[in-house]
Amino acid sequence: MTLAHSFIVDEARAWIGTPYIHQMAARGAGTDCLGLIRGVWRAVVGSEPERPPAYSMDWSEPQGQEQLWAAALRHLSPKTVSLAACGDVILFRMREGGVAKHLGIQSDVGTAPKFIHAYSGHGVVESPLSAPWARRIVARFQFPDVEAD
Repeated sequence: MTLAHSFIVDEARAWIGTPYIHQMAARGAGTDCLGLIRGVWRAVVGSEPERPPAYSMDWSEPQGQEQLWAAALRHLSPKTVSLAACGDVILFRMREGGVAKHLGIQSDVGTAPKFIHAYSGHGVVESPLSAPWARRIVARFQFPDVEAD
């Protein structure tokens, strides 16, 4: 793991225990999955490139628009999904036919991969990237100016 990747994972782990609060992005006070990525961005990259508009819990699902994916493509560097590295931002589709609307940060790779995410009802946690989670991954990104392993 490079120093940059280690810093990303360390920053994400510093958010563990932050309560889940929709549309927030404040370590220790409250965050959702996008807020976690925004907070890590601020620590790793600097000021946020854009403020997200208000969004509902269903994101853009009724319209079928991949707004979260489009925003990730504007600000993060896309990667091949199968090339996992610590510090990657992972985008998940939570149900077949739905829009991709959950984000996490890969915190471990190899035989016991893990990721950090803000999960409704649980707050920010580090979870195993088990088969049910892994099959929901639709895209993988890295923060700008972070070289791939």
